[in-house]
Amino acid sequence: MPSSPPDVSQVLLPLGGLVGREVDLDAFLQTLVDRIAITLQADRGTLWLLDPVRRELFSRAAHLPEVAQIRVKLGQGVAGYVAEAGEPVHVPDPRGERRFFADIDRMTGYRTISLAAVPLRDAAGAVYGVLQVLNRLGGGPFTEDDTRKLTDIAAQVSTALQSTSLYQELQRAKDQPQAPVGYFFNRIIGEAPPLKALYRLVQKAAPTDATVLLRGESGCGKELFARAIHVNGPRRDKPFVKVDCAALPAALIENELFGHEKGAFTGADHRVPGKFEAADGGTVFIDELGELPQAVQGKLLRVLQDREFERVGGTQAVKVDVRIVAATHRDLPRMVAEGRFREDLYYRIKVVELLLPPLRERGAEDIERLARHFVATAAKRHRLPVPRLGATALARLKRYRWPGNVRELENCIESAVVLSEGEILEEHLPLPSLDRAASSAESTAPETPAAAPDAPLLLPLAEVERRHILRVLEAVKGNRTAAARTLEIGRNTLARKLKEYGLADEG
Repeated sequence: MPSSPPDVSQVLLPLGGLVGREVDLDAFLQTLVDRIAITLQADRGTLWLLDPVRRELFSRAAHLPEVAQIRVKLGQGVAGYVAEAGEPVHVPDPRGERRFFADIDRMTGYRTISLAAVPLRDAAGAVYGVLQVLNRLGGGPFTEDDTRKLTDIAAQVSTALQSTSLYQELQRAKDQPQAPVGYFFNRIIGEAPPLKALYRLVQKAAPTDATVLLRGESGCGKELFARAIHVNGPRRDKPFVKVDCAALPAALIENELFGHEKGAFTGADHRVPGKFEAADGGTVFIDELGELPQAVQGKLLRVLQDREFERVGGTQAVKVDVRIVAATHRDLPRMVAEGRFREDLYYRIKVVELLLPPLRERGAEDIERLARHFVATAAKRHRLPVPRLGATALARLKRYRWPGNVRELENCIESAVVLSEGEILEEHLPLPSLDRAASSAESTAPETPAAAPDAPLLLPLAEVERRHILRVLEAVKGNRTAAARTLEIGRNTLARKLKEYGLADEG
């Protein structure tokens, strides 16, 4: 006896927990369409999304083995009509139906017998997509009752999608039409070529149990990618446990990772499991791996090799089933050469090595994508109207080098959202003024001889020193005491040099 289709209210239950996580959005949407088709007893389903700049709908998740994607004009076909009119439609028989667009059947070779389509509306009531089902199983037509069910499902789906970065990307595209709609993983924003290459590697690595090493500057989003690897793999329903080696005293890291036995040290009055035991069946994310003390590196190597360890103060081996993802901004090969990191551990932990690009190498379009995304999320977090991102503020964001990467941009935007009143202006951005002064100083600096296109940039020593000092000041956000300490010069020496560059001492 065939099983009955799931209740409408159950469509999103298995997927709701993924909405706020770094899930592969294409896989998420395809599973969503599969569930909708089963619920409506349809042969095929399609999720259409609206491209408001081109005034087109494009299929984003669909049962389309024949073609990768279909686009229709707003008003064209049943889906186009639903998006334009904002009302549901069911077509019991497409023959003679003026709203039916037969070219799609000719393109795919599929024969549509009946269909139903309903709009997807956001919280403001605006249509941003269409849900459509084709050919009721068993041969009968879709009914008005089916359309009502599909409308109820659309309300669930829309609520879920508005919590993802896909919806924010659709909104961003209205203001940034030169950059097409694109996304891969929820909460991870960016379309720069280095990121696209990274997405492909994550999609390959995630379904496996391979150990992954994430490398990149601080603030690049290493934890987001670590979570994406976990969420899109077979361990997604098991724990994801993070250990930040930089946030713990060296003496406590071993205890944090492996736990301890009763009596292991003064005050150890009972056995305490560590992070590896807490993550059994799931993933341990070891952040700032380069800070791991050498005494603990050997125990981690044993976990990687044998999937076992001993608690602090213990003698009995504890077996554990975990996947390990590690991250660092340190130069591990150099640390290996200097004897500060075990070579055997380094090669064991870099089975798959992913290098995250700094924000300054991702281009102006990614900075704008991220900025608009953070404006929307910050406004929602603080229960504020979404402010407009002014042209001068946007130009300033694109000009800045972002030594703190994506994390610095997010904090900068959050501050600007809170301080602005309807529009984010340049003065709302908590950024140092030094890069503007540096640009001005560079424009008045003596010209250097032109070099051949492939030749290295040749600069006088004084110019190299000047650029380096300004870069350090930018990295420490204008703190001259910190800059002098980093440069290993006196603060008076730094003040004198800045005066030579035309930058008055601001105290």
